[in-house]
This record gives sequence, C-alpha cells and structure tokens, in this order.
Amino acid sequence: MPKPIFEKKNVLVTGGAGFIGSHLCEKLLKEAKVICLDDFSNSSPRNIDHLLQYADFEFIKHDINAPFHPEDFPELQKFKVSFQGLQEIYHLACPTSAKNFNDFRIQTLDANSLAMKNTLELAVKYGAKYLFASSAVVYGPAPADGRKISEDYQGITNQLSPRANYDEGKRFAETSVETYRQVYDIDAKIARIFRTYGPRLKLYDGQMIADFVIQALDGQDLLIYGDETFTTSLTFVSDIVDGIMRLMKASPGIGPVNFGSDEAVKLVDVANKIVKMMDSKSKIRFEAPLQFITPLALPDLSKSRDLLGWLPLVRLEDGLRKTIDYSIAHKSALEM
Repeated sequence: MPKPIFEKKNVLVTGGAGFIGSHLCEKLLKEAKVICLDDFSNSSPRNIDHLLQYADFEFIKHDINAPFHPEDFPELQKFKVSFQGLQEIYHLACPTSAKNFNDFRIQTLDANSLAMKNTLELAVKYGAKYLFASSAVVYGPAPADGRKISEDYQGITNQLSPRANYDEGKRFAETSVETYRQVYDIDAKIARIFRTYGPRLKLYDGQMIADFVIQALDGQDLLIYGDETFTTSLTFVSDIVDGIMRLMKASPGIGPVNFGSDEAVKLVDVANKIVKMMDSKSKIRFEAPLQFITPLALPDLSKSRDLLGWLPLVRLEDGLRKTIDYSIAHKSALEM
C-alpha cells in the first residue's frame, strides 16, 4: 500500500551539494521537500548555503558509500519519513574531478558500486521512484565516422584502463539499476548526461569553462587541456536539470535517455568568445590533455525529444553570460 503523501513529496538527492545536484535541489524545492545528502569530498557547502533557509530543505552530511537510514536522523522528523517514506531518489553522488582524478579513484569505484546498492535498496524499501545520473562515457570514444550516438549504441570501454573506475564503473552502475528494476519492479531510470557547464562548476579542477572566466577576469592565460582541435558538447546546467526532472516524471520502462547538446563546439572558440565577452586581454594557451577530459561522441536526442519533449534551450552565448555574471559576483568566495 503506497505511503500517504502530505502537502509535498519527500525527495532524496545524493551529491546534492555538487554542481548539478545543487541546481536540482533548488528547482525541486518548488514542488517537494528535499533531503540533500553530500560528504563534501568533491563539492562545496557554498553551493547550498542559500537553500538552508528553507523549511522544506534539509542537508545531511553523509557518505552514501555507507548505508543511509533516514529514520536515524532527528532533523528529518519534520519530513515524517518514518510514516511517509521517500517518493523519489536522485542519485548523483560521484567524484568528477578532472584535474585530481587519481585522488578519488577508490571513492569513484565505491560510488559506482557500493553507493548504487545503498540507494537502490532505499528505493526498494520505500517504493520510491529512482533516477541515476549516468554519463556519456558509457559509450566510450567517439565513433570514427562522427555519427551521433543513440541510446542503443553499445560502445567500447577498457575495463582495465586507469580511468575504468569511472567509465566502466558507470556501465556497471547502469547494470545495477536495470537489475534492481527487473528483480524488484521498481520505477528506476537512467539519465546519460553529456558535458555540462554553468554557475557553481568547480574552479581549478580541469573543467575549463569555469576556469576560463576567472582567468579572463584576472588577465591570465586561458588554459585548454588539449589542442586547437578539441571539440565538445556543452549544455547549460538548467537544461540538464529540466531534462532529468522530466525523466523522473515519465512513465516507467523508458530506458536510458541522452541529455546534452548535439552540436559540437571547439573549446578554443569558446575560450575566445569568453575573452571577447569580458573585454579581456588574456591569451589562449594549450596544455597536455588530462586523463579525465577526453573527446566524447555527440548525442542523438530523438528519444528525449519524442518521449519527453526535451531539447536544450539555452544558447551558448546566454549560458556563458550567466556563468560570467555568477563568477564575477562570487569570485572571492569561489577562490577560497
């Protein structure tokens, strides 16, 4: 028998103080009571500071690689979890540090295994709808013919590579979701997220777009980890949040869905655009590629468009302007 829902549903977001997670928590507060779980291993308290004032928001510092029992936390009594349970679980917690990837290899392995079991067990316990934030890396390297990738593309990853704990880890994590869906008949979905940018993207971590803004602001060289041919797909964070919330609301059994931009842009062009928009004197400098930042395929968005009515809407120029404005307003805090 379904748990009764009072005025609002209870939603758990793991990795809720991260880049995408904090934006998701913010939007969810319009319709839900939000339990934000994070251990700050690769995120920041400042991403959610502005949410702490809301009665429908509660932050719990917890490593989801260990089991989580909501009833054990007195601060969650106001959400009546023991009676109402959880209605939705968004599992986003996973280290995504580009520059410091090697420092988080075991935590990444755990996030794609232990954390999967812990969050899926919660979904089974409460009969909650479940969404896993997977990644475009499950497709492996971009196909040589440059075609856009649909969700049925199998891809190839090297399960013994130095970054397999993330790439192959995401594939195993997806297997975990599908296994629990089949065995326990839970409403579990997979969002395959392509490269995302916007306010709160971590600085000096190899993600580049956020760094470009600060470097241009300070008149420093804009560092690109690769050469002038490096192309990527860039999607503004609000579009990604809108997509995964639509997926959560969709009918069960929809299968994995791509979320990202299907247009390739050269990073050098993005860097030059930021320099021009900020009227900066900065130059572009190329550095050796980072292991974690590799060229990825472009997504085929037919499924998100046809089944969810979703396509990315924020133009690159508009997204960059919002990122620039945020970075300028919060520069001193961001650099702490």
